[in-house]
Amino acid sequence: MYNTNVRGDFMDYKKRITDELLKTKLDAFGAALIVGPKGCGKTTTAKQISNTIIEFEDEDNRESLLKVAETMPSKLLKGEKPILFDEWQDAPKIWGAIRKSIDDTCDVGMYILTGSSSQEVDTPHTGTMRISRLKMLPMSLYESSESNGEVSLIDLFNDPNSFEGCISNLTIDDLIFAICRGGWPRSLNLKKDKVKLEIAKDLFIQTYSVDINKISNIKRNPQIAQAILRSYSRNICTLAETKTIYGDVAANYDISEPTYYSYIEDLNKLFIIDDIEPWCPAIRSKTAIRSSKKRNLIDPSIAVAAMGISPEYFDRDFKTLGFLFESLCIRDLKIYSQSFDGRVSYYRDRYGLEADCVLHLNDGRYALIEFKLGEHEIDDGAKHLCEIERLVSAYNRSEKQCKLRLPDLKIVITGTKYGYKRDDGVFVVPIGCLKN
Repeated sequence: MYNTNVRGDFMDYKKRITDELLKTKLDAFGAALIVGPKGCGKTTTAKQISNTIIEFEDEDNRESLLKVAETMPSKLLKGEKPILFDEWQDAPKIWGAIRKSIDDTCDVGMYILTGSSSQEVDTPHTGTMRISRLKMLPMSLYESSESNGEVSLIDLFNDPNSFEGCISNLTIDDLIFAICRGGWPRSLNLKKDKVKLEIAKDLFIQTYSVDINKISNIKRNPQIAQAILRSYSRNICTLAETKTIYGDVAANYDISEPTYYSYIEDLNKLFIIDDIEPWCPAIRSKTAIRSSKKRNLIDPSIAVAAMGISPEYFDRDFKTLGFLFESLCIRDLKIYSQSFDGRVSYYRDRYGLEADCVLHLNDGRYALIEFKLGEHEIDDGAKHLCEIERLVSAYNRSEKQCKLRLPDLKIVITGTKYGYKRDDGVFVVPIGCLKN
């Protein structure tokens, strides 16, 4: 009824940062639920450590599997552990059976659940302390073997003096293609570059035409969903206000604000929208802090698909390329920081002082980061980071009780070839050299 021969030939499997995170979850909890956007590799990753696989969308066994899951789901829990339940949302009673099994045995590492993010499942129990949730993102440049990994983020935090420079193998054209293709595992197995670009395009179309209808079981207007994604894409990695994006859509479609917000909520549930939260230290007047979210998508390729552009387009539009490069870097930093329980935010005040990214570690250390595609922009980025550090120092001199920690690192991440440390203490690191 189900497949127990799961090891098979995984020679083509590219290791993911999620691999070790999943093992940690299973060491601590009875089950792990892997969530994330469609096509990011959830099932393939889960199969690497599963001893039994039950696939509810296997047409040869689907009818019988669903019948057992509906009438006596505990029968499906008898395979060799860990058991993977793929597309578990098709058999929601399996959730309660897993929860009871964990309570009865008090064991760990027994079950893995994966499934489409395009269908929300209402379960009678939350699974708290039993089924731990793990968010998976598309592949980073290091996971796709495009970054050479010469610079480890955590090593840079732990021993910044060990940095001796680095050299990236990625050209600007390579980065443009990676932005347009995205971090979708399926695209990497295709031979022709033109075909690789089709994966993100298809994901975009499926999102606005099919998936958004299923996630909350509400009939959505695909043209409105498409318009929202296009507006988001044009405003990617900016502080565009809600009224700006809503205005873009409302100019062409009859949509109320509450309805607009319900579309946004669904796109968040699908893990397509992935906004960046602000970092709001009181280093200046509180009224000077910009506290709105920075607009972003889970992968820059979705924005490229939404705008209907190709790699050749960027020969004449470097401004848009800069925003998409920032989105690519944010994606990779979110992936890398998962391995050390990090968190990504941004800083900007009303005076224009900014750090494109603030990478926080769970021990309180943090890095101020700017993203600059070209060499000529590095100086401006470094000046911003040094000015924020100066403001923190000035704040601490006047503040007696709640002093702020000085940044542990100042980094400009670039699309250039060479990495080095500047005289002002700022590290210049090509994205093509970075890893966790």
